[in-house]
Amino acid sequence: MPESNGRAVVVGGSIAGVSAVHALLSAGWEVVVLEKTTAPPTGSPTGAGLGLDPLSQSIIKSWLPRHQSDNNNNNNNNNILNTHTLPLTIDQNQATDAEKKISRVLTRDESFNFRAAYWSDLQNLLYNALPTDIFLWGHVFQSFRVSDDNKSVIVQSKVVQSGNVVEFAGDLLVAADGCLSSIRQVFLPDLKLRYSGYCAWRGVLDVSSDEKSNIYAGLQRVYQDLGKCLYFDLGSGTHSVFYELLNKKINWIWYINQPEPQLKGNSVTMKVSNDMIKKMQDEAEKTWVPEFVRVIKETKEPFLNVIYDCDPLHQIVWDRVVLIGDAAHPTTPHGLRSTNMSILDASVLGQCLTKSGVENLAMGLEEYQSIRVPVTSKQVLHSRKMGRIKQGLVLADAKVFDPKTATPEECRDLQQKYMPGFSGVP
Repeated sequence: MPESNGRAVVVGGSIAGVSAVHALLSAGWEVVVLEKTTAPPTGSPTGAGLGLDPLSQSIIKSWLPRHQSDNNNNNNNNNILNTHTLPLTIDQNQATDAEKKISRVLTRDESFNFRAAYWSDLQNLLYNALPTDIFLWGHVFQSFRVSDDNKSVIVQSKVVQSGNVVEFAGDLLVAADGCLSSIRQVFLPDLKLRYSGYCAWRGVLDVSSDEKSNIYAGLQRVYQDLGKCLYFDLGSGTHSVFYELLNKKINWIWYINQPEPQLKGNSVTMKVSNDMIKKMQDEAEKTWVPEFVRVIKETKEPFLNVIYDCDPLHQIVWDRVVLIGDAAHPTTPHGLRSTNMSILDASVLGQCLTKSGVENLAMGLEEYQSIRVPVTSKQVLHSRKMGRIKQGLVLADAKVFDPKTATPEECRDLQQKYMPGFSGVP
């Protein structure tokens, strides 16, 4: 590891934050993380699924430790990642007829090369590869200021357990505090997230037990590439996402057009009632094949995300403050970009700071911004377009997409591989 080049304070210990820690340590920086949750993640697989693209896989492998028994063979940290994920080698879009309950393939890409993971499994993997004393749990970000001599940034946090307010000084503040970023709001107080026009019901069903084995068998009959395929299922004015996670767990998402709900608190996840869940399940029976409906009905505690993004930011660096992850580019989930952009943000930031050192910090941050903003801006807008296509919403430059009558040319933008910067991103 290089000699220490500086000290960074990272606000947010989610995947963007923990990725930033890996990248900054690799650049020789000291790091402290302020995270509002009161304890490190446990091994329990909670939350939703995600997909890692080939570049993110490569970056993560470079961060994971190599064991001596491996004799310096790179295959070992490949295996660490592989044991926490499942391959997604196929990207398939299909249309389901709500009346006949049959599906037909619209597009199929058999050279996809993603891997599927639980959010919490990936979080645990990255966190457990770091020194534990870097993280300060139960620290709620309060404010920051740049020192009078402009040589450091001072960050205040409130300790949940004691209620005390404490200060931390560093050369750099990394805002990894999500799409509702408090730090971003300091610089862009008028920025509003844009409601997409739809919400997403989500859930994960464990079908590994004997009593659920018939559900899994039924799914295999209908979804014959289960375990290696990312399924996008398009209905009339709606679509769903369906894929398997490690240990026979099924991750599903169903997007429903509706007016913007009124959210409470600092979260994009809604509290749902039993009546809301029952209504959703009844609608599923009218829309999807019975095998998928059964997965939805058997899922305990499905939750509802309100889907937002925002118009691309032109600036993500201010003096000694830098945005990464969803704080820098809130995006809709259709291009599987959020996690992958966060990991790449961190990696690029680390490489830029390795080159610049703390003595040329402004130059390093400017390079990071100049590399990431053009790419993420295009990806945010393309993901927005994909969502509107699949939900049958009006497009600025095209007619409403109808999966029943769509031509192969019209189906082109359904595929992940046409995301700008999908391969060869700097």
